[in-house]
Amino acid sequence: MNGILYDGGAVLGRHLRRVRHAPSILVLTQTMPVVFLLFFGYVLGSALAMPGQEYRAFVVPGMLVATAANGIMTGMFQAAQDTHRGVTDRFRTMPVSRAAVPLGQALADLATTAVGLVPLVLVGLAMGWRVEGSAAGALGAFGLLLLFRFATTWIGILLGLASRSEEAAGQLGSATFMLPLLSNAYLPTGGLPGWLRTVAEWNPISAVATAVRDLFGNAPVPVDAAWPVSHPVAGALAWSAVLIAVCAPLAVRKYGRL
Repeated sequence: MNGILYDGGAVLGRHLRRVRHAPSILVLTQTMPVVFLLFFGYVLGSALAMPGQEYRAFVVPGMLVATAANGIMTGMFQAAQDTHRGVTDRFRTMPVSRAAVPLGQALADLATTAVGLVPLVLVGLAMGWRVEGSAAGALGAFGLLLLFRFATTWIGILLGLASRSEEAAGQLGSATFMLPLLSNAYLPTGGLPGWLRTVAEWNPISAVATAVRDLFGNAPVPVDAAWPVSHPVAGALAWSAVLIAVCAPLAVRKYGRL
């Protein structure tokens, strides 16, 4: 265990140095979410009327969750890049724990995301969004965001290690942009057709978005939704735990068999 933590810390430092020399990663984790938030808040927000609710108070938590879900894209791209440029092979020739390399990447992504959420929150506050719940609830919301990001990063690492090329990983990663659209991150699901509403409400992003809104005090929990959305905190924790429990061991195993 100590070996995993020590080796994982070394890999974590390597990825953090990599972020400093790769501005594109900062663009993905910080600039683009802010741009999307401004677009949804001012362009779509001016055209949407939600009874009894301000749209910007609805969309800011949803955008925070969509940013957390982008762990799939960044995790996939970075893992595929290391795999197909020979970095992973060099790690495998060293006396490094198999779990340390993907763990270090996941932790580095988590640290980058924690920093990247700051400008997004500040822009949301400038747009008029406010935390209407308790301080403890707000801390819980940010903790849940980081937990979900950690879970989605493991999905990305697994897919990146399994990718055939960097280009294939980049194309598949771009397709994950659709996942928040099939959830309640940007719009409520109450007006969707029955089958599509079911798909959206069982999307893990919907449970996390509803939980974050509830913890921030921005929106009531719907009572007529699927179980993960009508019990959002439990649903978000359950989804995160399942994704980590499934994808982390598979990613470590895939790394060991490359």
